[in-house]
Amino acid sequence: MKTTVVLGVTGSIAAYKAADLTSQLVKKGYEVVVIMTASAQKLVCPQTFLTLSRNPVITDLWTMPEWQPGHIELSDRAKLLVIVPCSANFIGKLANGIADDALSTYALSHTGKVMVVPAMNPKMWKHPAVQQNVKTLKDRGVEFIGPVSGRVACGDDGEGRMEEVPAIIARILKTI
Repeated sequence: MKTTVVLGVTGSIAAYKAADLTSQLVKKGYEVVVIMTASAQKLVCPQTFLTLSRNPVITDLWTMPEWQPGHIELSDRAKLLVIVPCSANFIGKLANGIADDALSTYALSHTGKVMVVPAMNPKMWKHPAVQQNVKTLKDRGVEFIGPVSGRVACGDDGEGRMEEVPAIIARILKTI
């Protein structure tokens, strides 16, 4: 039986990199189940992840075709939740227990390891509210991968750029 990794994709321009991560994990023999926020779907099509993961993509709570709620069933078998890219908005939701979409609801039911790969403007990353939310999550055992310094999509330079896929893969392989 393959190890299941849930890949949460949020609304950041770096969302396209999650497609490469999905492909690489599948090539390494993992079952990848993707859960996308509505904002992520504005940037990358769910069909991309369906094709790469060979699994249905969860985009909302209201289209579950089976009796058992999908987020609960999935949490029973998934070893790892990786949220990549993870926006400031989603970091805030996760830190404060907000469950208002499929990904945030799943995250509250997930009992395995959680990794967050932030991607946002450097000014956002440095904001005290974001840093407090990061501290809260780290105190709960959530592992952060990045962000790294560099040029971000809007042209600014600084810490906020998403870590590169090979580094994320390396951390996942050490974890599971």
